[in-house]
Amino acid sequence: MTENRPVAIVTGATGGMGTEIVRDLVRTHRVIALGRRDDALAALAAETHAEPRRLDVTDRDALAALSSDLDRVDVLVHAAAVGDHISVEDATEDDWLRMLSTNVVGPALLTRALLPQLRASAATVVFIGSGAGTRPVPGSAVYTASKHALRAVADVLRLDEERHRMRVVTIAPGQTDTPMLRAGIPAESYTAERYIRPATVAASVRYVVDLPADAHITDVALRPRQEIARL
Repeated sequence: MTENRPVAIVTGATGGMGTEIVRDLVRTHRVIALGRRDDALAALAAETHAEPRRLDVTDRDALAALSSDLDRVDVLVHAAAVGDHISVEDATEDDWLRMLSTNVVGPALLTRALLPQLRASAATVVFIGSGAGTRPVPGSAVYTASKHALRAVADVLRLDEERHRMRVVTIAPGQTDTPMLRAGIPAESYTAERYIRPATVAASVRYVVDLPADAHITDVALRPRQEIARL
């Protein structure tokens, strides 16, 4: 039975990290898995018994509808993201709007829509950031800017919601073995073992969710065991 379990929402649930986060959290939570692909959501639900819901984080009406359907949220994990390596020289206005809308504006508006439930539960909100949110990445101005901005959203939200005892965490993985990463690296030079496993990111989410109630971790920086740039 899931009725008495704490409720977790995971965006980007069918992505490399999001899937592993859902697989881990269903052990203890009623998980609502949000994603854009019906077939992948159905497969994930069959495997994990998470509750699938097709939702694009850029769909403002869908965010409001989700909030109206829920009276409790204990954990919110923002794992949905898009990422392309585009420089200032090459980026179009559409590139900027698409990435900022998905990576920054969508998470901010979903959090706002769920604030009553999050406050009532003294919830944990996890933003899946990136190493690009703490350092510049050559040739990747748009994605880097979006992850810097997402970290700023998390940092201000933490201050603003402190009176409600909400925990707000940024987990910033370095290069992680996901389809998004594979799409940007030639197959002949891709070595999966060099990168962080998505399950390790999920384990980090679990760690901050299970932390005792008297404290919270604000930032987690995950790096590959060997820095890729030095290999």
